Amino acid sequence: MEADIQNIKIELIQWLTTLDDKSLIQKILDLRNNQSKDWWSDISDAEKMSLKKGISDADSGKLNSHSEARKVYEEWL
Repeated sequence: MEADIQNIKIELIQWLTTLDDKSLIQKILDLRNNQSKDWWSDISDAEKMSLKKGISDADSGKLNSHSEARKVYEEWL
């Protein structure tokens, strides 16, 4: 499996060296830049607050078991 990925990477590198289309090169750069972007900056303040509250609740032991959650949300599962 690892050898296959290495071969694909080499093929991509070889292909990239032949590219002259500036717009395609820019799209590839944009894709790379978006891959390293932190998702935290893309979510709303309400989502951030909700996540922080959930982490705080978990840290203080305010958790429900999986079976309890299934009972509450059974009709939607």
